[in-house]
Amino acid sequence: MKHLFKTLAAATALTAAATMTQAETQGVTDDEVIIGAVSDLSGIFAAVGVPAVKGANVYFDKVNEAGGVHGRKIRYVVEDNGYQMPRAMQGYNKLLNRDQVFAMLQSLGTPMNLAGFKLLDPKGIPNVAPLSAARQMLQDPMDNKFTSFSSYFDQAEVGVKYLAAEFGSKNVCSMYLPTDFGKEILEGSKAGAEAAGIAFAAETTHKPDETDFVGSLSKLKEAGCDIVTMAVGVRQAITIVGTAKKMGLADMKFLGTSASFLTVVAKVPGGVTEGFYAAASWQDLWARADEAAPKAFIEEYKAATGEDPVGFAMLGYSAAKMMVMALEAAGPDLTHESFIAAMESLDYTDDLVGNHMTYGPDDHQGADSVYVSVVENGNWKKIHEE
Repeated sequence: MKHLFKTLAAATALTAAATMTQAETQGVTDDEVIIGAVSDLSGIFAAVGVPAVKGANVYFDKVNEAGGVHGRKIRYVVEDNGYQMPRAMQGYNKLLNRDQVFAMLQSLGTPMNLAGFKLLDPKGIPNVAPLSAARQMLQDPMDNKFTSFSSYFDQAEVGVKYLAAEFGSKNVCSMYLPTDFGKEILEGSKAGAEAAGIAFAAETTHKPDETDFVGSLSKLKEAGCDIVTMAVGVRQAITIVGTAKKMGLADMKFLGTSASFLTVVAKVPGGVTEGFYAAASWQDLWARADEAAPKAFIEEYKAATGEDPVGFAMLGYSAAKMMVMALEAAGPDLTHESFIAAMESLDYTDDLVGNHMTYGPDDHQGADSVYVSVVENGNWKKIHEE
């Protein structure tokens, strides 16, 4: 009888230890792992956030239908920040304290991510593939942060250098939101001008709800700007390019970064954005629609949602796939430490986005490439890469 009591006591102790270990890793149970995001579903970057969330859910739904990862279903909880800081912080607080998320995936907005780090970092919550290409997405402590692509700085620098060489441009200017997002693109624009040996001539700052850009464009015209980089909202970028055409500013070349590299931007009716450039770290989905991986994704996404996918739906799907790869590599005993080690072990070619992704203990940026594309006949056309 004493032996039986000892056996029962030992079993109870082991169960309690396992339960305690599991409890220490928030967002993980025997049958579920909770992933969160604070995205823009209703604000100036909703054209980015909404399709990205849909794309991620298409992949997570497929994985869950097949039984999940190591027996755990993935629950993806997304809070809408409307690209407003107070709502973003409400979302982060809810996800971390009420939903107890294990990790964040595809949170949108440079200022919002930076503010969120103050809550994520003390708990060691991983922040994976944010919808921001700011260099600060890998700020210290870097252990829990993983980005997918090259930075806004690199994109702006490469884009400016390419346009300057291609068109013999003399003056670079910038139109931007005065946030961390906008300031990084401004810095990259200046670096591109310096590298190309031309002048940075002028800049204008804008509010997120601004709609009239005649005065700003007149200022840039007076400054002799022939390359204008932009770090503004999606609708604002479209409006700026359209306004410039109405003003007859045919010599200005407008350049966006990955924040403007959207299917909807290329397909504005009436050719409003024809000739608009963007430098990003992935290749356009529809320009490669006949390739095997993009074609399969388009068919799968349309079957799941009844809609044709856009570029950021592709990014959401790709990021969700990367998350699942890391969860699989982390093994059944899922902790933040095992997940981070798994992320650092990833090395694969993502045929969907057209990039090779590789991570390591000292390298938390998946890809370094920059592709420059231009809107031609309502579609993005790749014209340069490095």
